[in-house]
Amino acid sequence: MKQFTMYLAGTISGSSYDEVMASIDRRRIPLSNFFNVLHPMTGKDYLRNETTFKAVGYDNPVSTNRTIVGRDMWMVSQSDIIFADLTGSKIVSIGTVCEMAWAHQMGKLVILAMEKENIHQHAFVLEMADTIFETVDEAMQYLMKLSSGAR
Repeated sequence: MKQFTMYLAGTISGSSYDEVMASIDRRRIPLSNFFNVLHPMTGKDYLRNETTFKAVGYDNPVSTNRTIVGRDMWMVSQSDIIFADLTGSKIVSIGTVCEMAWAHQMGKLVILAMEKENIHQHAFVLEMADTIFETVDEAMQYLMKLSSGAR
């Protein structure tokens, strides 16, 4: 059976490197048993001392504005499924919303984890997601079942 590729989207700006990587790893590690997993922090361990990611202005060739947008769009295009985690967001994640929009436009399956009272409650976000779960755990359980064809 073909192993599908998944892109992990989620809030980065306003968080520390450790917070972002913990969020990614919480999803990446168990899901990598079922999917080929891509995520926006690949190759960016040089940012490990960041205490608060900013939304713009990095000068490293791997993190320029253009590189971030281009590479993330490419990863979305290479993926079958986009799993966006917006749980606990304190600020709007424009990047994640863009990734969801690209995925929606490309006909990719978009699975979203987001609480009912989340700052991202907006018609565009709600309509770009194919399935919305209130917790990351619920979404992951569904994705693991989906990958194996389980009922």
